[in-house]
Amino acid sequence: MAKAHDHSRSGHSHSDHSHDQGEERWKHDGVRVIPGSQLDPNVPSTPGMDRKAAINFARAGAQKLWAGTVTIKPDAKTGAHHHGHLESIIYVVKGKARMRWGERLQFTAEANPGDFIFVPPYVPHQEINASPDEVLECVLVRSDGEAVAINLDIEPVEKPETVLWIDPVHRDPAEKK
Repeated sequence: MAKAHDHSRSGHSHSDHSHDQGEERWKHDGVRVIPGSQLDPNVPSTPGMDRKAAINFARAGAQKLWAGTVTIKPDAKTGAHHHGHLESIIYVVKGKARMRWGERLQFTAEANPGDFIFVPPYVPHQEINASPDEVLECVLVRSDGEAVAINLDIEPVEKPETVLWIDPVHRDPAEKK
Protein backbone atom coordinates (compact mmCIF):
# COMPACT_ATOMS: atom_id res chain seq x y z
CA MET A 1 0.00 0.00 0.00
CA ALA A 2 1.38 3.44 -0.89
CA LYS A 3 2.20 5.66 2.02
CA ALA A 4 1.41 9.39 1.82
CA HIS A 5 4.31 11.66 2.53
CA ASP A 6 4.32 15.12 3.98
CA HIS A 7 5.48 17.80 1.52
CA SER A 8 5.49 20.51 4.19
CA ARG A 9 8.91 19.47 5.56
CA SER A 10 10.56 18.35 2.33
CA GLY A 11 11.65 21.81 1.20
CA HIS A 12 9.60 21.90 -1.99
CA SER A 13 6.19 23.15 -2.85
CA HIS A 14 3.76 22.33 -5.59
CA SER A 15 4.41 25.72 -7.18
CA ASP A 16 8.14 25.32 -7.85
CA HIS A 17 9.60 24.83 -11.35
CA SER A 18 10.63 21.18 -10.81
CA HIS A 19 7.00 20.29 -10.19
CA ASP A 20 6.07 21.73 -13.60
CA GLN A 21 8.79 19.60 -15.22
CA GLY A 22 7.46 16.59 -13.33
CA GLU A 23 3.96 17.27 -14.62
CA GLU A 24 5.29 17.38 -18.20
CA ARG A 25 7.28 14.18 -17.65
CA TRP A 26 4.23 12.34 -16.30
CA LYS A 27 2.02 13.77 -19.01
CA HIS A 28 4.16 12.22 -21.77
CA ASP A 29 5.92 9.35 -19.95
CA GLY A 30 3.02 8.08 -17.87
CA VAL A 31 0.17 5.84 -18.96
CA ARG A 32 -0.20 5.12 -22.68
CA VAL A 33 -3.37 4.02 -24.44
CA ILE A 34 -2.81 2.25 -27.75
CA PRO A 35 -6.10 2.20 -29.69
CA GLY A 36 -6.96 -1.18 -31.16
CA SER A 37 -7.31 0.50 -34.54
CA GLN A 38 -3.65 1.63 -34.40
CA LEU A 39 -1.78 -1.63 -33.81
CA ASP A 40 1.45 -2.12 -35.77
CA PRO A 41 1.13 -4.80 -38.48
CA ASN A 42 4.90 -4.77 -39.18
CA VAL A 43 5.43 -7.92 -37.13
CA PRO A 44 6.77 -11.21 -38.51
CA SER A 45 3.80 -13.49 -39.15
CA THR A 46 3.17 -17.05 -40.28
CA PRO A 47 0.95 -17.72 -43.33
CA GLY A 48 -2.65 -17.83 -42.11
CA MET A 49 -1.81 -15.67 -39.09
CA ASP A 50 -2.00 -11.94 -38.69
CA ARG A 51 0.08 -10.60 -35.77
CA LYS A 52 0.03 -6.96 -34.65
CA ALA A 53 2.10 -5.21 -31.98
CA ALA A 54 0.38 -3.04 -29.41
CA ILE A 55 3.02 -2.58 -26.71
CA ASN A 56 6.77 -2.71 -27.36
CA PHE A 57 9.73 -0.39 -27.00
CA ALA A 58 9.17 1.44 -30.29
CA ARG A 59 5.46 2.10 -29.71
CA ALA A 60 5.25 2.62 -25.95
CA GLY A 61 8.78 2.56 -24.52
CA ALA A 62 8.19 -0.86 -22.90
CA GLN A 63 11.51 -2.29 -21.71
CA LYS A 64 10.43 -5.71 -20.41
CA LEU A 65 7.22 -6.59 -22.29
CA TRP A 66 5.81 -7.16 -25.74
CA ALA A 67 2.04 -7.37 -26.23
CA GLY A 68 -0.09 -7.66 -29.29
CA THR A 69 -2.78 -9.61 -31.07
CA VAL A 70 -2.92 -12.55 -33.42
CA THR A 71 -5.77 -13.57 -35.69
CA ILE A 72 -5.47 -17.13 -37.01
CA LYS A 73 -7.48 -18.35 -40.01
CA PRO A 74 -9.46 -21.60 -39.71
CA ASP A 75 -7.21 -24.71 -39.68
CA ALA A 76 -4.03 -22.57 -39.80
CA LYS A 77 -1.03 -23.41 -37.60
CA THR A 78 2.53 -22.35 -36.93
CA GLY A 79 5.52 -24.58 -37.41
CA ALA A 80 7.28 -25.94 -34.32
CA HIS A 81 9.24 -23.18 -32.56
CA HIS A 82 10.19 -21.72 -29.20
CA HIS A 83 10.78 -18.20 -27.93
CA GLY A 84 14.17 -18.64 -26.27
CA HIS A 85 14.37 -17.18 -22.77
CA LEU A 86 10.99 -15.45 -23.05
CA GLU A 87 7.85 -16.41 -21.17
CA SER A 88 4.67 -16.09 -23.24
CA ILE A 89 1.01 -15.73 -22.34
CA ILE A 90 -1.81 -16.22 -24.83
CA TYR A 91 -5.34 -15.09 -23.96
CA VAL A 92 -8.07 -16.57 -26.16
CA VAL A 93 -10.62 -13.92 -27.14
CA LYS A 94 -12.60 -15.85 -29.77
CA GLY A 95 -12.45 -19.38 -31.18
CA LYS A 96 -10.68 -22.54 -30.05
CA ALA A 97 -6.90 -22.69 -29.69
CA ARG A 98 -5.00 -25.96 -29.77
CA MET A 99 -1.44 -26.06 -28.48
CA ARG A 100 1.02 -28.85 -29.12
CA TRP A 101 4.31 -28.98 -27.23
CA GLY A 102 7.21 -31.23 -26.30
CA GLU A 103 10.35 -32.51 -28.02
CA ARG A 104 8.13 -34.15 -30.69
CA LEU A 105 5.00 -32.06 -30.07
CA GLN A 106 3.69 -35.14 -28.30
CA PHE A 107 1.34 -33.25 -25.94
CA THR A 108 -1.76 -31.24 -26.77
CA ALA A 109 -4.31 -29.08 -24.98
CA GLU A 110 -7.14 -26.83 -26.09
CA ALA A 111 -8.23 -23.43 -24.84
CA ASN A 112 -11.51 -21.58 -25.28
CA PRO A 113 -12.52 -17.91 -25.06
CA GLY A 114 -11.54 -16.53 -21.66
CA ASP A 115 -8.75 -19.11 -21.17
CA PHE A 116 -5.09 -18.21 -20.71
CA ILE A 117 -2.18 -20.28 -22.04
CA PHE A 118 1.29 -20.03 -20.45
CA VAL A 119 4.34 -21.07 -22.47
CA PRO A 120 7.58 -21.25 -20.42
CA PRO A 121 11.00 -20.41 -21.91
CA TYR A 122 12.53 -22.82 -24.46
CA VAL A 123 9.41 -25.04 -24.70
CA PRO A 124 9.01 -26.33 -28.28
CA HIS A 125 5.40 -25.66 -29.27
CA GLN A 126 2.95 -25.13 -32.09
CA GLU A 127 -0.16 -22.92 -32.11
CA ILE A 128 -3.16 -24.22 -34.05
CA ASN A 129 -6.62 -22.92 -34.81
CA ALA A 130 -8.67 -25.99 -33.81
CA SER A 131 -11.70 -24.85 -35.82
CA PRO A 132 -12.16 -25.67 -39.51
CA ASP A 133 -14.49 -22.69 -40.01
CA GLU A 134 -14.06 -20.09 -37.23
CA VAL A 135 -11.30 -17.48 -36.87
CA LEU A 136 -9.19 -17.67 -33.70
CA GLU A 137 -8.43 -14.33 -32.03
CA CYS A 138 -5.88 -14.05 -29.22
CA VAL A 139 -3.92 -11.50 -27.22
CA LEU A 140 -0.20 -12.27 -26.80
CA VAL A 141 2.16 -11.05 -24.07
CA ARG A 142 5.89 -11.85 -23.92
CA SER A 143 8.33 -11.12 -21.13
CA ASP A 144 10.73 -9.02 -23.22
CA GLY A 145 10.44 -6.41 -25.93
CA GLU A 146 12.62 -8.36 -28.32
CA ALA A 147 11.08 -10.66 -30.89
CA VAL A 148 12.56 -14.12 -30.36
CA ALA A 149 11.24 -17.01 -32.43
CA ILE A 150 13.47 -20.01 -33.10
CA ASN A 151 11.99 -22.34 -35.70
CA LEU A 152 12.59 -26.04 -35.05
CA ASP A 153 12.80 -28.98 -37.44
CA ILE A 154 10.73 -31.50 -35.47
CA GLU A 155 9.05 -34.66 -36.69
CA PRO A 156 5.78 -34.50 -34.67
CA VAL A 157 4.22 -37.64 -33.26
CA GLU A 158 1.12 -38.67 -35.19
CA LYS A 159 -1.29 -38.68 -32.24
CA PRO A 160 -0.36 -36.36 -29.38
CA GLU A 161 -1.42 -37.10 -25.81
CA THR A 162 -4.12 -34.76 -24.49
CA VAL A 163 -3.07 -33.04 -21.28
CA LEU A 164 -5.74 -31.55 -19.01
CA TRP A 165 -4.98 -28.97 -16.39
CA ILE A 166 -5.82 -31.07 -13.38
CA ASP A 167 -5.08 -30.12 -9.79
CA PRO A 168 -7.08 -30.21 -6.54
CA VAL A 169 -9.24 -27.31 -7.76
CA HIS A 170 -9.49 -28.11 -11.51
CA ARG A 171 -10.66 -31.71 -11.96
CA ASP A 172 -10.72 -33.87 -15.07
CA PRO A 173 -14.12 -33.10 -16.67
CA ALA A 174 -14.64 -36.84 -17.37
CA GLU A 175 -14.10 -37.72 -13.69
CA LYS A 176 -17.29 -38.58 -11.81
CA LYS A 177 -18.07 -36.47 -8.76
